[in-house]
Amino acid sequence: MAQTPQSLGELARRYGVATEYEDWTGRHVDVPETTLVSVLAALGVPAATEDERVAALASHDRDYWSRALPPTIVARAGSDSSFWVHVTHGDPVGLWIRLEDGSVRAGMRQLENHTPPHDLEDRLVGEASFELPGDLPLGYHRLYIQAGSVESSTPLIVVPAKLELPPRLGAKRTWGLATQLYSVQSERSWGVGDLTDLTDLAVWSGARYGAGYILVNPLHAAAPVAPMEPSPYLPTSRRFVNPLYLRPEAIPEFAEVRQRGRIRRTRLALQEKARRADLIDRDAAWGAKRAVLESVYRVKRSAGRQLAYDAYREREGRVLDDFAVWCALAERHGPDWHRWPKKFSSPARTAVTEFAAKHSETVDFHRWLQWQLDDQLATAQSTAVRAGMELGIMHDLAVGVDPNGADAWAMQDVLALGVTAGAPPDEFNQLGQDWSQPPWRPDQLVDQGYKPFRAMVNAILRHASGIRVDHIIGLFRLWWIPKGAPPTEGTYVRYDHEAMIGILALEAHRAEAVVVGEDLGTVEPWVRDYLARRGLLGTSILWFELDRDGDGGPLQAQRWREYCLSSVTTHDLPPTAGYLAGEHVRLRDELGLLTRPVEEELADDRAAQAAWVDELRRVGLSGEKPGVDETVLALYRYLGRTPSRLLGLSLADAVGEMRTQNQPGTSNEYPNWRIPLGGPDGRRLLLEDVFTDPRAAALCEALRAAVNPQV
Repeated sequence: MAQTPQSLGELARRYGVATEYEDWTGRHVDVPETTLVSVLAALGVPAATEDERVAALASHDRDYWSRALPPTIVARAGSDSSFWVHVTHGDPVGLWIRLEDGSVRAGMRQLENHTPPHDLEDRLVGEASFELPGDLPLGYHRLYIQAGSVESSTPLIVVPAKLELPPRLGAKRTWGLATQLYSVQSERSWGVGDLTDLTDLAVWSGARYGAGYILVNPLHAAAPVAPMEPSPYLPTSRRFVNPLYLRPEAIPEFAEVRQRGRIRRTRLALQEKARRADLIDRDAAWGAKRAVLESVYRVKRSAGRQLAYDAYREREGRVLDDFAVWCALAERHGPDWHRWPKKFSSPARTAVTEFAAKHSETVDFHRWLQWQLDDQLATAQSTAVRAGMELGIMHDLAVGVDPNGADAWAMQDVLALGVTAGAPPDEFNQLGQDWSQPPWRPDQLVDQGYKPFRAMVNAILRHASGIRVDHIIGLFRLWWIPKGAPPTEGTYVRYDHEAMIGILALEAHRAEAVVVGEDLGTVEPWVRDYLARRGLLGTSILWFELDRDGDGGPLQAQRWREYCLSSVTTHDLPPTAGYLAGEHVRLRDELGLLTRPVEEELADDRAAQAAWVDELRRVGLSGEKPGVDETVLALYRYLGRTPSRLLGLSLADAVGEMRTQNQPGTSNEYPNWRIPLGGPDGRRLLLEDVFTDPRAAALCEALRAAVNPQV
């Protein structure tokens, strides 16, 4: 491959774009020049020609020296750190910090800095360095500089050096259920699982079996129109929640709705239709539920309830308004804002303001839906804790958003256009993955003081004591793919992980929450150590825990990581019963996702499974020829032999489900995220069936005994 031009390589380095990397097999790969040019263009940097690259480098220098202060400063509590300032050469400098509580700190010590002055054409600019004291309190502060007659300021974020585990958990281990909520229908839900079902599942597992948390799929908002996007990992917004998960009857004003008998008959008919269907029908569920919710919305609220709604609207502010307006526009013009009339292309356009005023009731309805979701999420969390859970609800944070959705419309300045996020080829996805989502622009996050990121995390943790961050490696570096190119032609773009992880830890500290990072796949070796030092838990999936320094067989339980959430399987694999039957190989072969003969894949899979059965037998958890149920139970008991602080039981495993929820690398080829919870025979199960399932009881008891052997 031709060598990368020096100017292009330097430009890529400055913007954190990798010009080379090591793939999952250890092979060195040079990134094509076309990829580098496309990725830089997505960062707003023209780099197709040598003239453009020279101009971009000069512009980068100019921007750096023109700033009086860094665009954002992130410091760890308890450690001294430093920052630079730029002033006209020779001018005196005054510095002070206005803390989050309104108080002021001054008197920062100047450090040595021998950087020569820079000629900015109209003036010489000098650079000085100052020390930030390590005793600054945690929080979002602001640093000010006075140089001559000019005053400037920048965000100063002080984050925890290490996120401690929540006080309610302390030194204990705990276990929890992992569920895809939409798949869990109950006798009173509307064809899909909802927040009342989540609450009931938490009470059952917490009160009866001592579960400490319940991990739920991302509840992020989908566009409120048909066909509703089934993937919880491709939301229209990560800041708001999908109203599909509302239980209308749990809203206080429902008691005042007329014709409740008719509504009940509608729900029963929907349930009966759902029981006969092979797949989850979100559109039918939302269509029926939306009509009822509109009736509830029209009920006059009490004075106290109206005050609560007003307070919610004030707290959420413009972000909520923009989201509600987008929903109203989507219902009229479709869920892809790129196809709307041009006058609606941005929330700042006058036509959007006029539309919102003309359709104020529809806009307010979508605001009101989010208020109801906030209420029901709060109820789920508080009820889970009252049932005895140390943590309660743990929410899942998706990697990104739909490029045509609400967040992409409202945050066009901070999301990268012309590229999508994904993953390079690895052992289980040998063609790579394109998630069709616009990634954060790291430069814009810094320029905006990380406000969009921290607001999103804050919203998710408002009613939770845990957050699982899908593909947490994306906070370090993310695989960017130029639009139209295959995943193999992407490259990594680096983020300021010190800032991203620090803000995540700060928000979790304030919420007394645990953070679990999904650190599977292609991970740089130092990243897992870094996450552990910062107090974030990793993820261990049994099938992937192999002794890579030894014979490549199962990693013995005592050698697993302590600070992680360990489980047997994940939603991107079949449930364990299906995995044992080779469903993951059969399905990938059927869909054309294998890069080598199916016989080789099956042989390797059988050998790997045999090695795990041998390991179970070695530690006395399995007989000579265990059946499927015996093997699943033994595998979960094996988790109990590990030192992992959190253990996870898949609800699908608990009931013997065989079918996978998601097959990576597919969209319409497989009914991803549409499989209702079922038993070994594929028959749909209700939540009430789960509560009396002996298989579920045995697995829950096994994990309770694992984390609390004295009971």
